[in-house]
Amino acid sequence: MSAVDPAVSRGWGAALAVYARPRLLVVLAMGFASGLPRLLTLSTLSYWLSKLGVDKTSIGLFALLGLPYTLKFVWAPLFDLTPPPGLARLGRRRGWLLPVQALLVPAIYWLGHTDPLQAPLATALAALAVAFLSASQDVIIDAYRIEILHDSEQGAGAGATQVGYRFGLLAAGAGAVAAADFIAWPWVFTGLAALAALNLLLTALAPEPHGPAAPARPTLQSMIVAPFRDFVQRPAWPLILLFVLFYKFGDAVSGGMANPFYNEMGFSGVEIATITKLFGVVATLAGALAGGAIAARLGMLPALLLGGVLQAATNLTFAWLAGRGHDLVALTCAIGADNVAGGLASAAFVAYLSWLCNQAYTATQYALLTSFMSVGMTFFAAGGGWLADRLSWAQFWSGSALLALPGIALLLWLMRHPGAAQPAAAPARG
Repeated sequence: MSAVDPAVSRGWGAALAVYARPRLLVVLAMGFASGLPRLLTLSTLSYWLSKLGVDKTSIGLFALLGLPYTLKFVWAPLFDLTPPPGLARLGRRRGWLLPVQALLVPAIYWLGHTDPLQAPLATALAALAVAFLSASQDVIIDAYRIEILHDSEQGAGAGATQVGYRFGLLAAGAGAVAAADFIAWPWVFTGLAALAALNLLLTALAPEPHGPAAPARPTLQSMIVAPFRDFVQRPAWPLILLFVLFYKFGDAVSGGMANPFYNEMGFSGVEIATITKLFGVVATLAGALAGGAIAARLGMLPALLLGGVLQAATNLTFAWLAGRGHDLVALTCAIGADNVAGGLASAAFVAYLSWLCNQAYTATQYALLTSFMSVGMTFFAAGGGWLADRLSWAQFWSGSALLALPGIALLLWLMRHPGAAQPAAAPARG
């Protein structure tokens, strides 16, 4: 697999300059579009409901609104088909993205103008509409990103997406909560709907990827069977799935125990928020951008290997922190190292998942791969507390570093047999 960008072979400055390419800037903006509605049905919604005095049981039930993001692979095949009548001239990706975004804008506005106390069902329906349309938008934007970029740009595309996505989360999360101290919630959601409306202009002006044509007469076979059959025809497909499952095994097990660990080390809520949320986000974005540049300069498999090794190594910094106790400098060092490594590994991993997709079924295959990874990480995370109860914190974090080894071993095998994962031939990307 060749994924090194010839244009950046001259040095690291050229590798970083890849982010200034017009299509990477479009991907960055689409990352913002994807992140903007994500928290409106999760933490922002729960904060709003709490401020209104909605009982905790009802607020907890709204967590089910996360299901569309897990189940989006079910309707993802729809977006690999020809767009609705009248929109086909925009192309397969923009032809679907434009109507989804056009529906998302009034859905966000509707959500903010419901009364959760007097009409909770209307609030639930509006939130479900936002979640469904947001998850659908994610599927289409992921497919767009994969198809508009060259293989050598997929790492940078993943980094740009993460940066845009984080800013979208910031606008809909901290931005919305802060604004609610000064203006009424309906006006907060009106402003967010206006931001979402700007994405329609972006979609209308963005270039359409050049990919294979959708089937003229879609059938169950072309929508459901063909994407699966294409994937399992690859010689190493079982090992690919195992790698997707285990690449972030150590982080999945340990991630849910981070806050209990900080608490037992004696860190205050302000200290945790400042270092892990503010500084940590900056470190993650720096890592994501670095990961994209490394993937462009060296190739996505070497970037994956570097990310995997660093993920394991930086877990050991928390074992060191366990011995230091309440030490803000040590916490900052551990968070900085871990988040840079995590951002780097995530950018390379997204690039690899993107490369695995056959452009004839991009939306379907990418949604399936990411859902498979997400479900696996959820199950792995469930065992983290059991381990933490039976080990010291130093042993727990050291053990989580060792859990990265199966993923690294699978990656080394895939690096030695790159053709075993090769997707079927498709028109050139970009």
